[in-house]
Amino acid sequence: MLINLSDVLSEQHKPIDVTVLPDLESVRLKSGVYPVIRKEPVHVAVTHLKGKELEIKADTEIVLRIPCDRCLESVEYEFPLHITRYVDLGCSDAELKEGFDESGFIDGYHLDVDDVLFHEILTGWPTKVLCREDCKGICSICGQNLNEGNCDCEDTGLDPRMSIARELFNGL
Repeated sequence: MLINLSDVLSEQHKPIDVTVLPDLESVRLKSGVYPVIRKEPVHVAVTHLKGKELEIKADTEIVLRIPCDRCLESVEYEFPLHITRYVDLGCSDAELKEGFDESGFIDGYHLDVDDVLFHEILTGWPTKVLCREDCKGICSICGQNLNEGNCDCEDTGLDPRMSIARELFNGL
């Protein structure tokens, strides 16, 4: 979704205050493609500060389907997004002043809302996603989801020095 910034950048510096529905259908990363399950309308406010400096605020909530890091079951993960960016269109990203953000999501006089949301999701990506706190994961041998039940695989994670004791218990 593109928002035209020509009104706020013109001589009148008319602020923009709109609510739009993002076009974002999925988030593509090197690790995979994560579909958007639910997206709320995005409230965007753009105000002129001085020169070509703008303040951009956006608020929304997006829910993605991400696999659990232990058992690979789908998890609906909520991203509440409250974004505030300060950009200076009068200078390049290489010569940014302190307190200002890169303006890669602005092309000419258009603000790409989906690009802003994508970067914010990427920044807020969780380090670990779990379907539940006590997720047992999957068996490394057969792939059985251990949350649904145990498998018949031998536990190879046991200390090999204990093999004689294991044979004693298996013989009972």
